Amino acid sequence: MGDVISSNLDEGKREMITARTSAVMAEFGRFYEQQYAVALFNSVRFEIEGGGNVQTQLLHRKDPLKNKSIFSGGLFQYLEESKKWRSRFLYVGDSYNIALYESKAAHDRGLHSKGVINCAGYRALTSMEEYLELLNNSLSDPKAKVASAPFLKCPTQFPLILWHPYARHYYFCVMTEKEQTKWHAVFQDCVRHTNNGLSEESKVSTPAFTDALRLYRQAKGHYGTWDLMCGNQAQILANLVMETLHPELRNLIVPRLKGKLQQRQKDWMLISDAVYRQVLSQTRTQHEALVQVCEVERPRLDAALRTDMDQIITSKEHVSGKIRALVSPRVEQLVRSKVQPYIHSILEALMEPTSRGFSEVRDILFRELVEISKNSVNDGSREKLGEHMDKLSMLAFHPVKMQSCYEKMETLNLEGLQQRCDVSSPSVFIQRAQILMRQQMDDAVHTFEQLVHQSLEGNSGEDLCKTVQRCQDRVLKKYDYDSSTVRKKFFREALLQIIIPYMLKQLSPSCSTELPNFKELIFEDFSRFILVENIFEELVLQSVSKDIMMAVKEAAVQRRHNLYRDSMVLTNSDLNLHLLGENTIDWAGHSEGVKGERQGGEIANRKRKQIVSMIQLDGMPFLYESCQEVPGVDGIPEENEGQVGQDLATEKSLRPVEHVPIEKGPASPDSINQIRDLINPVLEFVNTGEKDDSQLTNGMFPLEEGDEVKHITSVMETVPRESPEKVDTQLDTTSSEQTLEEQQRVSAIESAIHQIEIAIQEDPSDHLSDGAVDSDGELAQTSTNSSPHRHDDSGFQSPANENVEEAEPQPITDDEVVDTDLVMLTLVEGVKTCIDLDVQASEKNPEIETTADRGLL
Repeated sequence: MGDVISSNLDEGKREMITARTSAVMAEFGRFYEQQYAVALFNSVRFEIEGGGNVQTQLLHRKDPLKNKSIFSGGLFQYLEESKKWRSRFLYVGDSYNIALYESKAAHDRGLHSKGVINCAGYRALTSMEEYLELLNNSLSDPKAKVASAPFLKCPTQFPLILWHPYARHYYFCVMTEKEQTKWHAVFQDCVRHTNNGLSEESKVSTPAFTDALRLYRQAKGHYGTWDLMCGNQAQILANLVMETLHPELRNLIVPRLKGKLQQRQKDWMLISDAVYRQVLSQTRTQHEALVQVCEVERPRLDAALRTDMDQIITSKEHVSGKIRALVSPRVEQLVRSKVQPYIHSILEALMEPTSRGFSEVRDILFRELVEISKNSVNDGSREKLGEHMDKLSMLAFHPVKMQSCYEKMETLNLEGLQQRCDVSSPSVFIQRAQILMRQQMDDAVHTFEQLVHQSLEGNSGEDLCKTVQRCQDRVLKKYDYDSSTVRKKFFREALLQIIIPYMLKQLSPSCSTELPNFKELIFEDFSRFILVENIFEELVLQSVSKDIMMAVKEAAVQRRHNLYRDSMVLTNSDLNLHLLGENTIDWAGHSEGVKGERQGGEIANRKRKQIVSMIQLDGMPFLYESCQEVPGVDGIPEENEGQVGQDLATEKSLRPVEHVPIEKGPASPDSINQIRDLINPVLEFVNTGEKDDSQLTNGMFPLEEGDEVKHITSVMETVPRESPEKVDTQLDTTSSEQTLEEQQRVSAIESAIHQIEIAIQEDPSDHLSDGAVDSDGELAQTSTNSSPHRHDDSGFQSPANENVEEAEPQPITDDEVVDTDLVMLTLVEGVKTCIDLDVQASEKNPEIETTADRGLL
């Protein structure tokens, strides 16, 4: 291996690589220094003038993975040095880097790992065919036959491959399909997380970097999205260098390689990895030096900005007016003829998979919360609740459980845009949406934790099941609203990333020669903060933002994808909830709900908890470590053995017909029909035959739309029921003839009937939707369309001021809405209990008097 690299990468070629990397970094550095001053100006201006921050309904935690690990286990790895497969123990920590150890014992003893894989820019593959296709595309020989077999043979039928266009490839395999599925989900999550490597918390360096990178690539004629904007700044810059260096070296070195195609592919991958590592080391060093220079100059620039901010803003507005007069006619013509006709079709392509993915997130969350509610009925102890909550807390970071959500987004198809709008692939948008799904799930889970903890502290005597259900309802409504806001923002940003590069590419040839003339209008002292190129792009962005906003607004009005219409969010929305802050609750360590911050260093001393459970394989030898359960690790199980069918039936009966925003007014006809369909056969079964034809007709009772609770109550009253005094009298007179079992049966039936009455007569105010409290003290669910400046991977900002006429705010109240899920659950469970007990008693004694015979129902 060393001979191949040393013979093809001699001193002369390495010096050429160093010189090429330095040239790219020097040119990029000029753009970065310019954009650093502009980003600092925007940051200080935003700080002084302020802006409307989005007031979310869900809480957010900054460090959810503290003291957690994602996954660990054993599999087989192919080693290039020995050309053999060896057992390895892999550990995925909270950084999502994959550490390789010889064995689990080596990891437990704290020994150094054999290597660490940073998955930025990689692709996780599960078939040799897919890998061969990528390999042949990267290095093909028209004279040779296309390789039908790789240069290595996998010992099992379940390979796992990490592929990178420039860096080293990693080959793994496992023994079962279940293991392959789980590891593939974990690898994909590692790739997804590390690709999202730029921190949004840095309000100056991150925008400066993304804008400089975009302007650099535009200067080279590359507009649009870029698949290799993955990882941290050094990795992105290494990809930038390799984008031009890699093809040049391939044309120079590959013709000199000897052997069959498979051997040449293998040798070229080794050479490419050596080049990439050299470039990455150089870009990391030079980028750190570049940032250091700008940070040293920052205090002086900041002082100048705060002193002359008003004059700088005035000067920029003056120059903007001049440039607008020049470019507006061209921009408007381009928007009308080439942009407007395609906005709705692009938006529809984005909305379909994104909305299905967020809907799947809600379904998974709903199922998990229902499971906790069911468990609280069976075992209402707080210790047991703490165990379930501890598992739920990391649901968003469980790759296997979240995989179905991510797969919905994988179907995104932007075919036709790749040529027209210079969209290389939809992967940029897919991964961004998947990150947002994970964030929304974590926010919802964190909010549920805080609500349950708050309720348990304040109402120690309240029924645990009722508390969990109330918190569940609040969180789901908050999720519905926040997911709508997040999706609309994602749609706007995605449309900007697609349309703006296309417009710049069309306008630059005619405008680029005239823009330098406007530099004369800028004072020299302000020239660091006002750049005509940035002003031109801002004008182009503003010209199309109105059309994009209108398209998203129309989609929200149509409600095809469960989007709320825009309205204002009050800053004091749900004050009690937001006062909780970011307190972390250690459910496992303190079943009584003690906050994590009280534990001090206790958590750090305990073993890190693993999110994904280990895989148990029957009949696997001890040396195969992936089948071994890690002591003290309490992961989230992927399957509930023996209860899958029952859970699915319960979910279908409890799941709302459609996740739509709840508007003010009566319950929907769908909810009424659900209750009617569930109650009618039950009533018909237990009815004694004394039907009131005015209420019961062929087993169906007519319900008026608008008030199902009153009608259910009236129907229940039509069934004969004797007073409690009369029932007690009957029980007393027959007590000598009843056994202890019969008395227990009657007592259980009366308890079930009592629960039915509570569900029917429950005050609807207990289930009001959460929202902001306005000055009049009324509940209102609210949002805002104003958002702070945010830079995404494309470097474009969403417009700070969206000058679009908004619809009238739509407050959301539930004054007339009943939690039909809770009513249905209690009704069905109560009546089923009565029927089951009667059936059991009748089987033992056919002549026994049933509950219906007594008139208890």
